[in-house]
Amino acid sequence: MGRINWRFHKRSAGLINYFHLRWSYMKLCWNSLTHNSHMNASYATDVCMEPVFWIVDNYTHLLGPFFVVGVALLTTAVVSIAYWIGLPFWWEKSPTATVILLIIGNWLLLNVVFHYVMAVITPAGEPPEGASLKEVVGICKKCISPKPPRTHHCSVCNKCILKMDHHCPWLNNCVGYGNHRYFFLYMLYTTLGCLFLILFGIEIGYKYLWLDHGENWTETEPLEGQPVKLNLSGHIIPVTHLNEYDEDLLLPAQHNLPTPSELFDGSDSSHFASRRRALWFMAFMCVAVVIALGTLCSWHAKLITRGETSIEAHINQSERKRYQAQNKTYINPYNFGPKKNWRLFLGLVRGRTFWRTVLLPSWHKPEGDGLSFHTVHDYEYAKQIDEWP
Repeated sequence: MGRINWRFHKRSAGLINYFHLRWSYMKLCWNSLTHNSHMNASYATDVCMEPVFWIVDNYTHLLGPFFVVGVALLTTAVVSIAYWIGLPFWWEKSPTATVILLIIGNWLLLNVVFHYVMAVITPAGEPPEGASLKEVVGICKKCISPKPPRTHHCSVCNKCILKMDHHCPWLNNCVGYGNHRYFFLYMLYTTLGCLFLILFGIEIGYKYLWLDHGENWTETEPLEGQPVKLNLSGHIIPVTHLNEYDEDLLLPAQHNLPTPSELFDGSDSSHFASRRRALWFMAFMCVAVVIALGTLCSWHAKLITRGETSIEAHINQSERKRYQAQNKTYINPYNFGPKKNWRLFLGLVRGRTFWRTVLLPSWHKPEGDGLSFHTVHDYEYAKQIDEWP
């Protein structure tokens, strides 16, 4: 009996030791995979998001034309509503004010349409094939070709883009060296246009959206000191008997009261309801654009002030952290100060004026060739040899 127990304990100890070794081996394998930079949180996130990236890279270009058509239709709808409802309203109030608003509104509309069309049809720019480049910062792993400074590969367009900022599905185009100015001014003028419509449409919205009654009808009975109710037309009526509307005692009383004709009379009712729906749509679109596009415009303005693109913003942030760990200060080589950065971005060089270049549509191209850029390190030298605008 003792011999059997000894064999049992020996086999049990062997199984326990076997499973312990296996568990230790699994832990070692897991630690070897996770205890290094190859399995950090960023890498794990990229692996999980890979299907999303694949869908975006392969199908965004198919959806781009629909986004462009959508922008055109929404812009046309908002402008049409403004002319349909806003123009008669302001003309009745003041013809002089209407003419001024028409001039301002159409100036904003002209800039919105011009800069959007130019942002869509203007190529962002790509490195020329087979040409010798003045400066190269690396080799694109996907194009297998040299990359000029500030150039990045767009997985949607499947090519390298000069001074790439991002790929915009609403333009069905990349935003880069060739059309960055058009893109930013489109956002700016669209935001200003929506603010313009909101500001001069508040009174119209108050009339049609806030007030649910027509004009030229008043209460016909004194209502002081007694209970009141609303009839089906929304008109306030006095209640002379407490049980007047009690279904168990009497039928509802019939009152011959005026009814707002704009709300309930045939075609006028339909016309008023159409205006309300159109104004709700317009209000929603304008507020949404101001919030979304206004925020994006503010962020890009901040990037332009610092002399960087949205891609470079992430790169420069990483570089600042790396330099800070070494007790050093990172300097963006393309940051020449807010004033100079804005002048270069808007093209306010070589005699161009603000009113002609920014306030009015302009086809001028950005400075340089997009293949090489001056930096803060050669700024003084560039000014001396008159190569700097």
